[in-house]
Amino acid sequence: MESGAEANAILTGLAAAGDGPCDIAGVALALASFDRPGVGFSWYQRHLAELTDTLADTLTADAAGQDRGIAGCAMALAQVMAERFGYQGDELTYDDMQNANLMRVIERRRGLPVALGILYIHTARSQGWQAEGLNFPGHFLIRLQAAGGRAILDPFHGGRALEAVDLRQLLAAIAGQDASLLPDYYEPVPDRDILLRLQNNILLRAMRQGEFERALAVIARMLLFAPDHVPLWRESALINARLERMGAAIEALERFVVLAPSSKERHEAAALLQAWRGRLN
Repeated sequence: MESGAEANAILTGLAAAGDGPCDIAGVALALASFDRPGVGFSWYQRHLAELTDTLADTLTADAAGQDRGIAGCAMALAQVMAERFGYQGDELTYDDMQNANLMRVIERRRGLPVALGILYIHTARSQGWQAEGLNFPGHFLIRLQAAGGRAILDPFHGGRALEAVDLRQLLAAIAGQDASLLPDYYEPVPDRDILLRLQNNILLRAMRQGEFERALAVIARMLLFAPDHVPLWRESALINARLERMGAAIEALERFVVLAPSSKERHEAAALLQAWRGRLN
């Protein structure tokens, strides 16, 4: 199967699978392939296997592995990802789009928090540990559950384990000194939402740079695995209208009206639809 067809099959398969855990790194590679046509998956898949094998070997080599506890599990994961393979956050060129492309992240060993987090989650799950993204604002974190305990890790900073005081400091840097840690920030997010967040980084950068064709391409691939994600249909409609593609804009906004959760949103979209249809007459 060609990489393009394989990527489409992976994404549409995720759409049908629901919101449970998925092969999150494999899906992220499929998404990355859209920006790297003709590049196959095999080398990257071998690297993903190398990550999991190295963590397994690290745990086996530790004679006290059965008694390591959550701190030891977190330390082993960080040792493999940050020390053995050198994965770190890209603080120098943070807004570079390649930081959200998992293929380039693997090649460069640098990336955004969410891209690095996907690699951590993939590697941790290979050991039967529970790993998930958290609903923390502005900076992607993961929660690792293993050996009867829990730890919150920061993939962008070498897999460092964060205590409550660290989380308060991080939140203050993002949202201001008066911001408070809320219970919602500890809620897990589905794998599908993590992948949407990964792609949204590319979408926002494309929009800021005026690359509207690229933005539409990103939305199209997001809709392959999240066809009921309402904001994407509105965004697609607005970008198509900006490009004077009124037929495509109307079609996307009609879908938004069907899916929109609030009557206010539906009413506003219906009024806009009426105006757009008038432009076609």
